[in-house]
Amino acid sequence: MTGKKRILCFGDSLIWGWMPIAEVVPTTRYPFAERWTGVLATHLGDNFEIIEEGLSGRTTDLDDPTDPRLNGSTYLPSALATHLPLDLVILLLGTNDTKTYFNRSAYDITVGMSKLLVQVATSAGGVGTVYPAPGMLLMSPPPLADMTDPWLQLTFEGAQAKSRELSRHYAALAQFFKVDFLDAGAVIATGGIDGIHLTAQNNADLGKAVARKVQAMFGHN
Repeated sequence: MTGKKRILCFGDSLIWGWMPIAEVVPTTRYPFAERWTGVLATHLGDNFEIIEEGLSGRTTDLDDPTDPRLNGSTYLPSALATHLPLDLVILLLGTNDTKTYFNRSAYDITVGMSKLLVQVATSAGGVGTVYPAPGMLLMSPPPLADMTDPWLQLTFEGAQAKSRELSRHYAALAQFFKVDFLDAGAVIATGGIDGIHLTAQNNADLGKAVARKVQAMFGHN
């Protein structure tokens, strides 16, 4: 493909740009320039186009009993076909899979992520097009922090330990699938007051780190 490199960022509230507040909900999102995807766009420059597909609460491949819209695997194929041609898909999911009512281990969550990798790898052609499947960058989310809200504590009971294990599992998955990997937890800690989401500084630091990774992948300075 010629022209701008097109990058689809697919994930949950960490891509949507959820602004953490003490009351937890309802909230707003950071402006694009302050979201890590916006920071990524700024640092990559005019030769790249960033496409956001973030939905708060999204899982890898689970139907959430509280909201039928949140299964990432049911939406990703349509998102891929919608946005072709694509040069790269960045996948950042897994935090919501750690919720207590899903009863998933870190390995189970990683198996769910593997389904999304297969969907990207087999996305060539879209709907009646000639475009190839894009490359992939798999990201593990930063581990969850302490939560003060009683409902969040119940919803994510035991999730902190699982979230700390995701980077090792995702790294093994990326190696197996021969795709690039970035551990967000090696760059930032979850700094939001709710223990789940990112501060503006977290977003800035993560966006710069992802930009460096993408530049390396495409051989750009």
